[in-house]
Amino acid sequence: MVKIHPTAIVDSAAELADGVEIGAYAYVGGRVRLGSGTVVSHHATVDGNTQMGKNNQIFPYAFIGGKTHDLKYVGGDPGLKIGDNNVFREYTTVHAATMEQHYTLVGDNNNILAYSHIAHDCVVGNNIVMSSHAALAGHVVVGDHAVIAWSAGAHQFTRIGEYSMVSAMTKQVKDLPPFFISDGNPAEVCTINKINMQRNGFTTEEIDIAYSAFKLIYKHRLSRPNAIALLQQRPDASSRVISLLVKFMTAHSERGLA
Repeated sequence: MVKIHPTAIVDSAAELADGVEIGAYAYVGGRVRLGSGTVVSHHATVDGNTQMGKNNQIFPYAFIGGKTHDLKYVGGDPGLKIGDNNVFREYTTVHAATMEQHYTLVGDNNNILAYSHIAHDCVVGNNIVMSSHAALAGHVVVGDHAVIAWSAGAHQFTRIGEYSMVSAMTKQVKDLPPFFISDGNPAEVCTINKINMQRNGFTTEEIDIAYSAFKLIYKHRLSRPNAIALLQQRPDASSRVISLLVKFMTAHSERGLA
């Protein structure tokens, strides 16, 4: 059963699964598809070519599926795809992609706090926390379990690795590798994200591996190719920590490594 408040405006073409709830004065556009258990709170908006999975929570005044800010937009029907069990708190905004048949992508179990922004063509993984006022510019890629702290901002085309953290008020202008913490304006890598690793079941040995890799890369001020080569020669090169780091560091980068 779908519950729609009498004051809500829901386009007749919208597809609402069983268990969807639409609050007072909310708006749902005609190209929207909402999965079962999703709740659109009062005064919230879901619009555009937006596909949303199950059990998502859209809090008051959030705007999900808005038109891209990108000036390269020339029309068409680019969209937004969102997975399951996400929370979008008050005044958050998530925009559709820019080009036809392209999508902004948001995974599962993400907690996007008040006033945060996910721009066009971003790819946001799973189990991510974006604190209040955090912002991702266009084409940013965020790996699983990353944390983006209060009022931090990521430049277009940057990548933020798995289990990493962008500290509060940080200006992230280059890629942040997995497991590391960045801080400053512009951002510099300062240490490993030990707490995040502990919370996600990494062993003491794996945390030590991450810290030794951090020292190898940043304390010795190695070039990217030399750091990758030394990581691949380590006895623990097959560990999931080193494997994730090498995979991230060898992948294509528009911005370079922090």
